[in-house]
Amino acid sequence: MQMKKLLFYTLLILMGSSVYAQKGYDLKFKIEGLADTTVYLGNFFGESTYVKDTARVGKNGEFAFAGKKPLEEGVYFIVLNKTRLFDILISDDQQFSMQTKHPEYVANMKVSGDVENEVFFANLLYNSARNEEAQPYVTVLRDSTSSEASKSAARAELEKLNKKVMAHQDELIGKYPESLLTKIFNANKKIDVPEPPVLDNGKIDSTFSYRYYKTHYWDNFDLADPAMIRLSEPVYKKRVEDYLDKLLIQHPDTLTNAINQLADVTKANKDTYKYFIWMVTVKYQNPEIMGLDEVFVNIYDRYFASGDMDYWANDQLKKNLKERADQLRLSLLGMKAPNLIMLDENLQAKSLYDLKNKYTVIYFYDPDCGHCKKETPKLKQFTDDTSFDVSVFAVSADTSMVKMKKYIKDMHLEPWVTVNGPRTYTEHYQKLYDAFTTPTIYVLDEKKKIIAKKVPAEKLEDFLTRYEKMEALRKEEN
Repeated sequence: MQMKKLLFYTLLILMGSSVYAQKGYDLKFKIEGLADTTVYLGNFFGESTYVKDTARVGKNGEFAFAGKKPLEEGVYFIVLNKTRLFDILISDDQQFSMQTKHPEYVANMKVSGDVENEVFFANLLYNSARNEEAQPYVTVLRDSTSSEASKSAARAELEKLNKKVMAHQDELIGKYPESLLTKIFNANKKIDVPEPPVLDNGKIDSTFSYRYYKTHYWDNFDLADPAMIRLSEPVYKKRVEDYLDKLLIQHPDTLTNAINQLADVTKANKDTYKYFIWMVTVKYQNPEIMGLDEVFVNIYDRYFASGDMDYWANDQLKKNLKERADQLRLSLLGMKAPNLIMLDENLQAKSLYDLKNKYTVIYFYDPDCGHCKKETPKLKQFTDDTSFDVSVFAVSADTSMVKMKKYIKDMHLEPWVTVNGPRTYTEHYQKLYDAFTTPTIYVLDEKKKIIAKKVPAEKLEDFLTRYEKMEALRKEEN
């Protein structure tokens, strides 16, 4: 009885060892035409590529990559002399071999031991054949001498080929629903929006298409699947950015709420959580749209200051993000501008809050800045010509009073209040305002509330015109 138990336990141990050994990867290759060289196994991650393993090619073109830990699911590639030879799919089965010839790698590829890559390369060949069929019709469309009739016929033929390719994809999706290739197909699939319904009043529902598209945007894309950040194209990033940029109102609260909802989905996997949060952090740290820096502050507070990102964000990164967030949070749109008290050219203290005009422009500049020398005359022209009640509080970034006085004289800035930034009674302006570069413009209302930032001088007239119209409408509604 004891012997049977011993044999049973030994068998379990051996089975366990066998299972453990299979958890790693063992990828064997033979490429005819390659010999005595070094190749690399690379992988994609977002918009970047990384080297995962190295192998030496033998005299017969044979080489292998092997490791005890399994590779992360995604698209990988073979590299020779910084040239990407061909891609391969890495999924559940990581024990397989491939054989091909240099330089027609895809056309000559033979896969053993992995259905995933067999289907992948067969699909590449199928698409290549369809592309060859399409070339005559593409030539017709590119030919400026082609008649409209021939162009129309060419478009019809191309549409047939496109439907053929899509039908082939659908066939593979149905046959291999859990495969990485299916995930890739689905990630790039367009959303078919049905015709909008007719409302009870007889009119077509004009917002139906938008609402349907937004509701079904994530149907074929799993934000928590780490394989989606390891594709040969940065599909993950594009899908997220298109959603945030094109389907949402560009307002800090709307975007912050959407990011939080998406983050809750990505949180199911550490890699997707990290990638998503870092992607939106970078996106809104220096946003193109005025006022969206508030989104960055919200992201920092919720995900970095809270400790959520501590599993990968080091202390230096968190420190840098904190400094940026703390700097931005003091001068967000809608906030009261921090006061500035600095010395003017006569060494008299001048306060930003003492300016009583309806609007105040804070102008951060440097006397030696080339861009400032172009922007300053435009701002001067605006203040000379505008009918708006505007004053300028110009802050020189240079410590030199001599340079500041000369700049005032050369640019005819006597009507402005011009002060020396470093000679301050308040905190340094760069701790209070996002003005690390010059020129930088902030616009304040009569209560010194920030209503615009980083607006080009030539756009100020248009901005204030629109702003006053919006304010008038808001007052009417209230």
